[in-house]
Amino acid sequence: MSTLDTKRCDRTVAWRALQGHYEAHGRDLDLRDAFARDPARAEAFSLQAPEVFADLSKNRWDLLTRKLLIDLAHECGMPARRDAMFNGEPINSTEGRAVLHTALRAPPGAGPFSSDVHAVLDDMLAFAERVRDSASGIRAVVNIGIGGSDLGPQMVVPALDSYASKAMEYHFVSNVDGHDITPVLARLKPESTLFVIASKTFTTQETMANADVARAWFIAHGGLDIARHFVATTTNVQAAAAFGITTTFGFWDWVGGRYSMWSAIGLPIAIAIGAAHFRALLAGAHAMDRHFAEAPLEHNLPAQLGLLDVWYRNFHRFASRSVAPYHQGLKRLPAYLQQLEMESNGKGVDLDGAVLPYDSSAVVWGEPGTNGQHAFFQMLHQGTDVVPLEFIAVRTPSHPHLSLHTKALANCLAQARALMLGKSVDGARGERAPTASDTIDADTLARHRSFPGNRPSTTLVLDALTPRSLGALVALYEHRVFTSGAVWGINSFDQWGVELGKALCNDLLPRFATGDTTGLDPSTAALLRRLR
Repeated sequence: MSTLDTKRCDRTVAWRALQGHYEAHGRDLDLRDAFARDPARAEAFSLQAPEVFADLSKNRWDLLTRKLLIDLAHECGMPARRDAMFNGEPINSTEGRAVLHTALRAPPGAGPFSSDVHAVLDDMLAFAERVRDSASGIRAVVNIGIGGSDLGPQMVVPALDSYASKAMEYHFVSNVDGHDITPVLARLKPESTLFVIASKTFTTQETMANADVARAWFIAHGGLDIARHFVATTTNVQAAAAFGITTTFGFWDWVGGRYSMWSAIGLPIAIAIGAAHFRALLAGAHAMDRHFAEAPLEHNLPAQLGLLDVWYRNFHRFASRSVAPYHQGLKRLPAYLQQLEMESNGKGVDLDGAVLPYDSSAVVWGEPGTNGQHAFFQMLHQGTDVVPLEFIAVRTPSHPHLSLHTKALANCLAQARALMLGKSVDGARGERAPTASDTIDADTLARHRSFPGNRPSTTLVLDALTPRSLGALVALYEHRVFTSGAVWGINSFDQWGVELGKALCNDLLPRFATGDTTGLDPSTAALLRRLR
């Protein structure tokens, strides 16, 4: 049971007020009419946070909606829960742990466990600089991890490619399927490769299976010094030593996997971009931390995004949200956000273990623009489901092809505008008159070419994709997830839902050798026999 003075959202006065507001106004709010009535709407629904500007005006809410959502946050005790997180209280109640990823990016002396955090950070960054030195002989870095031990570094390194050392190549192996590691190993030379084994416990099944394959490959191809070519980011120093690793960088039980890229798990990032830029990544995140902790909710961007998610999920009943970064460097951001949001808030019980009578996490998915336009945007514009879309635009490119960058930005703005405006049947009818050879009449053709419009979107703008701005952007998403989870009254920091499949896998593994199907359901038994 939670010890914080919180109230579940559906038991608040604000929740009932939002229900009434939705029925009376929110359900039928038309963005085109809203802009026509209020030319200053864009200004009223825009926020500047550290490194990130947000235009929230193309969303289906008005000033009253926002006020009621802020009332809801206060009534649910979200600010108190936020403060408890920053103070190191054990808000991860099912595991009895604090949640202190914010401490990982606080400057020296400014956060809990500061001396321990900065001791590990300094050691890790010093090691990264030694690897980056040409004298090290390292020309390839392979991170072997999964989930939070993979998704963060795998997202950040390509995003900050313009800051990364071009003297090395960077690989990420996560899937236990051998089709992941095999082509990576085929490109490597043992004498110039560094393997980073990323597992807090050094027992993660997929990670250790791939680590064993990497070590066997290293030895088989003439590798002579495992201790020099394998390092670990782990707290299990003894298990790492048994593997042959002597260089380890640890972290703490108050660092959740999906919040761990700021810790030693960020070692591949630090090797790629260097110590100074890694510190800038932390500084950007810390600036967003202070914004979330200190800004009134009326001007607090992570809080408003999280509350908007509640409005869409629980009142409009929108089941998913799409993310479209118009920057190829952010190609792995949607995958990163899938874990961040759906592992955090994909919960079905509240803090006291009671079954939720309302929906929690939406499905998060997406691809970079403009690729997504030629894949799933058809459904976003004309499909039967309304899917709020999140555009991310970067004002200044890190490449010299300005005409391409302008086209990308124009597409970003055009898609948001098209989703909102749509096209009427009359407008579509006027596009082209049918000819004698047409097999479809003008009215039917017009209906196929019409768009309903009033499809909501948010646009986030970065001046440039830098270590500092990327740090702020990721922290923005972390605190957004915290906000909606706090309102829903769930524990956003455990992940028991992944455990059952792991246990059943451990039961099935030996059956592939024996063929034993005792106790299995008929479907699994038949599939096992077919796959052996």
